[in-house]
Amino acid sequence: MSVVGLHHVQIACPAGSEDDLRGFYGDLLGMPEIPKPPVLAARGGVWFEAGDRQLHCGVEADFRPARKAHPCFLVEDVDAVAKGVASAGGEVRWDDSIPGVRRFHTDDPVGNRVELQQP
Repeated sequence: MSVVGLHHVQIACPAGSEDDLRGFYGDLLGMPEIPKPPVLAARGGVWFEAGDRQLHCGVEADFRPARKAHPCFLVEDVDAVAKGVASAGGEVRWDDSIPGVRRFHTDDPVGNRVELQQP
């Protein structure tokens, strides 16, 4: 038996944060929203497409933002994305600790760490 791929990554969010997450992941980063199945939609949260993978933002009652664990999204123009994040009031933390990799970290509207990287 072996793992054959990765379908989605789930991060936590507080109840009622769906519109803020839509603004960040959907509007700012350009990730299309995926409709949740009705049974799961009743729980709150929101899902997005990231290429052929998915990001699931699930409501957690005792929510605490992830400061270390994080998704990393590949983008075509990391400088343009950094400019957009900064223009929207987000913090851009460049990281050059991996030689040859242009990337930065920021936080989504609920405080979860997010990495953006240019392939």
